[in-house]
Amino acid sequence: MRVGVLTGGGDCPGLNAVIRAVVLKGIETHGWEIYGFRSGWRGAITGEGRWLTRDDVEGILTRGGTILGSSRTNPYTEDGGVEAIKAVLAEKGIDALVAIGGEDTLGVANRLTEEGIKVVGVPKTIDNDLGATDYTFGFDTAVHIATEAIDRLHTTAESHHRALVVEVMGRHAGWIALHSGLAGGASVILVPERPFSVDTVVEWVTRRFEREYAPIIVVAEGALPEGGAEVLQTGEKDAFGHVRLGGVGTWLADEIAGRTGKESRAVVLGHTQRGGTPTAYDRVLATRFGLHAVDAVADGDFGVMVALRGTDIVRAKLAEATAELKTVPPQRYAEAEVFFG
Repeated sequence: MRVGVLTGGGDCPGLNAVIRAVVLKGIETHGWEIYGFRSGWRGAITGEGRWLTRDDVEGILTRGGTILGSSRTNPYTEDGGVEAIKAVLAEKGIDALVAIGGEDTLGVANRLTEEGIKVVGVPKTIDNDLGATDYTFGFDTAVHIATEAIDRLHTTAESHHRALVVEVMGRHAGWIALHSGLAGGASVILVPERPFSVDTVVEWVTRRFEREYAPIIVVAEGALPEGGAEVLQTGEKDAFGHVRLGGVGTWLADEIAGRTGKESRAVVLGHTQRGGTPTAYDRVLATRFGLHAVDAVADGDFGVMVALRGTDIVRAKLAEATAELKTVPPQRYAEAEVFFG
């Protein structure tokens, strides 16, 4: 049997662990040939990639990013993209695909399944916003990176008695902001799920200053002020229709400075959250996902995504997994509100 593997969308720590698991179990347990497509769905369209061997995945477990490269290519917006994928799979004799990605990558995988292509999905997103799975790999590492940054910023904020606004990733879901803000002892946490009042934020910040502590405000890039709109870096959209967010941290820092008279600075963590060595948790989770994806292929169970439920790896229909985003529920945000101000 010949199986293709690809990584699509934004990179994150743990991708290489999945690739390693797919290659080693595919070759050693089943005697399969594994083809690694370059640059996500773009490689599946063009055929660019290489046959992977055991030597190709030696030593990659601890590396961030992906040895296959990634892209935000959408076959359904490329002229003849889907037909090209079918032609490439036929030409190379590839029987099935393991697609590693988030909402967009797995949304494509679901549509391709409906067109007769045999696909198994592996959930990857640092935003942890995919339904049907308790956690996605990459999230734990991103939270650790953000938390360490917040820890470091506490000391410089206290030294200068200034407010620091930390902008983290999170387009529609505020899981990174929630977890890193709680772990880092933030004074305020702002998430996309709950539009915020600038007046209330300023009140919390003022209260913190009055107690002679420097406030740390953690804000997800997709957080919205009441009655406001998303802060965009540009108006351009990617192949999946997403605009590029960024700048809410700087905007909020200026608002706080103007209303309180206190010095306020913004720190945007950006792609730092995507890079570096994956945590032990993400390495183990990603490895288990890869192993179970191979099992699904071996069982002929396609159109599914491997998922974490409790401590077990299960299979969920791709249609179910990509139907709606998993966002921060009100009760989880209410837990964090106890510590605001």
